Amino acid sequence: MRVRATDARRAAVLGSPIAHSLSPVLHRAAYRELGLDDWSYDRFEVDEEALPGFLEELGSEWAGLSLTMPLKRAVIPLLDGISGTAASVEAVNTVVLTDDGRRVGDNTDIPGMVAALREHGIEQVESAAVLGAGATASSALAALARVCTGEVVAYVRSAERAAEMRQWGERLDVSVRTADWADAERALRAPLVIATTPAGATDALAAAVPERPATLFDVLYDPWPTELAARWSAYGGAVVGGLDLLVHQAVLQVEKMTGRSPAPLGAMRTAGEHALAGR
Repeated sequence: MRVRATDARRAAVLGSPIAHSLSPVLHRAAYRELGLDDWSYDRFEVDEEALPGFLEELGSEWAGLSLTMPLKRAVIPLLDGISGTAASVEAVNTVVLTDDGRRVGDNTDIPGMVAALREHGIEQVESAAVLGAGATASSALAALARVCTGEVVAYVRSAERAAEMRQWGERLDVSVRTADWADAERALRAPLVIATTPAGATDALAAAVPERPATLFDVLYDPWPTELAARWSAYGGAVVGGLDLLVHQAVLQVEKMTGRSPAPLGAMRTAGEHALAGR
């Protein structure tokens, strides 16, 4: 399915806004480590309206695309097929462009979350809590379908969001109970807490971190650490960060686009850490 690795190839990340993306840093680090000197990886500011035209102009040198918001769902009608993982959450963050000209969508966020948890020793939990109810929260539920054996409590801000999370739970075969965001402090006592909210949204919860917290997975990576993650670490809890997720999902993207496996996880993480330290 993949092309000859010796050919000059292109890949890129698309989204809007996109200037903040660390994907070029991670993918370029992988190319250097793998000896793919003829490969390049760029970023393009592309919104939903511009996406169809961008895809149509891609030449045979293109190997793949990484997608961020707001394109993860908008791209689906423009593809020739998507994986079961992507279909499960109706979100594509990876497009592989095949030798025969097909556009195939996949989702590496979900297995990336699972891999990040496993790297920190989290193979299975009896219950979990999710903070937030956006697109990342649905991916979190899909990941929890693989690691959580019991109930997941989702803390949300509206009845509409609560209904959406319960629907995702039914679709993903996850037992989901919803609770009001006003009670989010209760989430912090779960064996695994996944924070999927924007920057600053969980700051007020930091003061409520229990004395012996279990595991926090905070999907943010910039700024880092969040107030919640910092307090969690100070109290001795395990913290999985957004960079862990970003690197693991990028590893899977590199493998799918280049056909090379394993991708260099360590080199990619180091490159990401250096880039964040320079911001």
